[in-house]
Amino acid sequence: MVFRGTGVSQPLINLGPMLDIQFIRDHADIVRESQRKRSESVELVDEVLKLDSQRRDSLQRYESARAQQKEIGKKVASAPADEKQALIAETKDLSKKVAQLKTASDEVSSEYTTAMWKLSNIVEPEAPEGGEDDYVVVKKVGTPRDFAAEGFEPQDHLALGEGLGGIDTVRGAKVGGSRFFFLKRQIARMEIAMNTMAFDQAEEHGFIPTITPTLVRPEIMAGTGFLNSHADEIYRLREPDDQYLVGTSEVALAGMHENEILDLSNGPIRYAGWSACYRREAGAAGKDTHGIIRVHQFYKVEMFVYCKPEEARDQHQQLLGMEQEMLAKVEVPYRIIDTAAGDLGSSAARKFDCEAWVPTQNRYRELTSTSNCTGYQARRLNIRYRQEDGTTAPLATLNGTLATTRWLVAILENHQQKDGSVVIPAALRPYLGGKEVIEPLGKAE
Repeated sequence: MVFRGTGVSQPLINLGPMLDIQFIRDHADIVRESQRKRSESVELVDEVLKLDSQRRDSLQRYESARAQQKEIGKKVASAPADEKQALIAETKDLSKKVAQLKTASDEVSSEYTTAMWKLSNIVEPEAPEGGEDDYVVVKKVGTPRDFAAEGFEPQDHLALGEGLGGIDTVRGAKVGGSRFFFLKRQIARMEIAMNTMAFDQAEEHGFIPTITPTLVRPEIMAGTGFLNSHADEIYRLREPDDQYLVGTSEVALAGMHENEILDLSNGPIRYAGWSACYRREAGAAGKDTHGIIRVHQFYKVEMFVYCKPEEARDQHQQLLGMEQEMLAKVEVPYRIIDTAAGDLGSSAARKFDCEAWVPTQNRYRELTSTSNCTGYQARRLNIRYRQEDGTTAPLATLNGTLATTRWLVAILENHQQKDGSVVIPAALRPYLGGKEVIEPLGKAE
């Protein structure tokens, strides 16, 4: 097995439409505006519409010729002898025409699917315009500590973790290469505690606790919208396998109901997935190489929701509320940002990030994100719900982070003491046997 990135030139996996083509026909200006806000091709919308028209015309010509072929075929059996040969000859000529029309129809249909594949989800109109730095701060919660007033210079999370005998990036790199690490002792226990607390909170709110696969088929990875411009961030296993390592359990949770019709009559179906996650960080060369902020392997509890389209916005706010509830439990200052359209993944219509204050970096860093993917993933994975009239329709999917390894960075730095110890947030203590403080080892290992 060989691990390597996919590159962006992977063959197109022939899935269903990513967006509702009827919506594009009726509201092309909205789709064009969405593409513009994303800084993506506006002309692509017109290409899709042109190919859609050609596809329908080509299919109609093929089906018309095919119907004519069948009709003549019926006549041959009962035709008089003197007419039969002429009909057979006509059938042969028509058969060639039908084959040519079928080929032409398939070709334009393939071009149409390829163009549709390139369209990203339609952003919500409230999403800010711009790129990575054009987010809007929604609110700030908590006040950063004044370490100068407390009389000491704060240590960064790696120095703290090493002093506690809990983070070992040197041996992690020896075993796995750069951006790998070992967690040990109480820091390892703290990560398990944090994720368990997230699992408990999710279950209290009606989420189904789930341990998910970390290897998925290409169709599942593509269906969730990850095989796009960020495909180089994903590990792929090739020969004899063809599978991807997930960077979030969102992928497995979305794929769980591929090609299914769900019953949402009792409300949304909500999962909390706990899994190891893997990211190549190919686009982050030289960034955050210190410590465990940007690493290749980590653990995460991810929320995932299937709901009716009209419920999606409310569910999005509920996921954001769940993230804030968890952040309050670990007692770190944070802010919420509304991500700009140009910084959204292709599947997200809107995304909010919660960023915690990291004292030694003197800035906020992302700890959670929650995205409303509307019907984008459901259409690609052919997931529908049964409506009251018995018909089916694409549903909406949403996701949100509830805890991940990076949280340790904010917890360690914000709860450190002058002697290098770390106070355990009160909500975590029951998960750590009632322990209140993690003490330094006292000597290097």
